[in-house]
Amino acid sequence: MLGTYHYHEIIRKTIIGFGTLFNDITIKHKNSSDGVISEMKVPLSYGPSQKFLARLDQQANLNKPVQITLPRMSFEMTSIDYDPTRKAGVTQTFKAVDENNRMKKVYMPVPYNIGFELSVLSKLNDDCLQIVEQILPYFQPSLNITIDLIESIGEKRDIPVVLNSVAFQDDYEGDFSTRRALIYTFQFTAKTYLFGPVADSSEGLIRKVQVDMYADTDRTTAKREMRYTVVPDPIDANPGDPFDFDEDWQFLGDAKAYSPTQQTDI
Repeated sequence: MLGTYHYHEIIRKTIIGFGTLFNDITIKHKNSSDGVISEMKVPLSYGPSQKFLARLDQQANLNKPVQITLPRMSFEMTSIDYDPTRKAGVTQTFKAVDENNRMKKVYMPVPYNIGFELSVLSKLNDDCLQIVEQILPYFQPSLNITIDLIESIGEKRDIPVVLNSVAFQDDYEGDFSTRRALIYTFQFTAKTYLFGPVADSSEGLIRKVQVDMYADTDRTTAKREMRYTVVPDPIDANPGDPFDFDEDWQFLGDAKAYSPTQQTDI
């Protein structure tokens, strides 16, 4: 319950994964003959856009020749909200094996939506449009990123990042000496999952599956027709080992039923 220490760094990994989507965007400037005269990788940093706008207006060091390099991008986490549409059973668990082949029991994760805001700042509209066109085609309206949510048990999931909206703002006011700032603001939602503590499990791996098939859905009158059994080969294989499956089909026509408690047909 509350007070059991666990920290899977899921929110941190989600923030890093989101930022990684936009850390390799470039822009190009061309001359009248369509030749490339300069190419620049757009800087990306974590923080609110207001922080960078303030640096355009005032500097602690007034002798600094360069205020701030534009264009640039910034992003920040804006919200964390529970998502009831993806809720699973609160008592459901699944089993996994850690790096030492020890069985672990984990409760089903809790779905949460993490809101992000990405801001693109530039003094030239063409620079902004180059950046925008390198982002929008990949979101239709979502893009999946794979995140290793719990490294100890290898729990990786595809996290959809949904583009919610795009807004535009031209921050030019005043005379010709006032620096212009064009701002494109993107709102995103990352549909991630949060896990509780990972506990040891006293139950072992499932090494045999047996299915009885009936000719009708009414088992009180229908007879068993077939039994399907599958086991791993070798039988003592662990999840990380190479293994195959041995399958067996038995044709039956009796009125018996398998008893899991007695582990026999009665």
